[in-house]
Amino acid sequence: MSTVMVVDDEERIRHLLARSLTAEGHRVVTAPDGHSALDRLAQGGVDLVVLDLMMPNGNGFAVLSSLGIRMDPTPVIVLSAVTDVATRVQALERGAIDVVQKPFSVVELLARARRHLGLGSVREAPRYVSAGGVRVDLDRRTALVNGRNVPLTQRETALLVHLMRRPGGVCRRDDLLRAVWGLDVDHASNVVEVCVRRLRQKLQPFPPIETVRGVGYSFEIE
Repeated sequence: MSTVMVVDDEERIRHLLARSLTAEGHRVVTAPDGHSALDRLAQGGVDLVVLDLMMPNGNGFAVLSSLGIRMDPTPVIVLSAVTDVATRVQALERGAIDVVQKPFSVVELLARARRHLGLGSVREAPRYVSAGGVRVDLDRRTALVNGRNVPLTQRETALLVHLMRRPGGVCRRDDLLRAVWGLDVDHASNVVEVCVRRLRQKLQPFPPIETVRGVGYSFEIE
């Protein structure tokens, strides 16, 4: 079992990631700021850090710099709401192994965590997900359906894979918003419906995504 530390000043994000990582079989510890994170990391036993950049009481850059001074080899995935390239480059130069932009897809973040935790271990994230006659290539973001390769966007890939991993089950719309878009419940948003519509068009002639009225969606297999 790997231990993952989630460092973010937003309790909502700490709770969301802790729940998602725990469901993946990891032990999770959390910290609300950089100072608390460094104190916990000094105790050892953390295999991966998911670190927000913009925080009070020691931001993400300060944490990365302190880890460098300590020569602490713990891998760090940075979360950043800042979109400019210079910020991402600075995070990588200070020792981060990956940078994920906020708002993020929980599915993608979990895949990145699996990949980095797999370094030096036998556990590796699978490249392909197959169900119901559809095969998704996670690296290339394509779906093989009816003998043809269909290109997918990042969100389309994350949504389709989330549904495919629960064949026949019902995925609630609110859960999809959290898992794929990293959003709180927003009844006014139609991003899920729009993404499902695009997927159905791409997966013709027999799109396996069915609407469960008033609840969410299901990936149906024969």
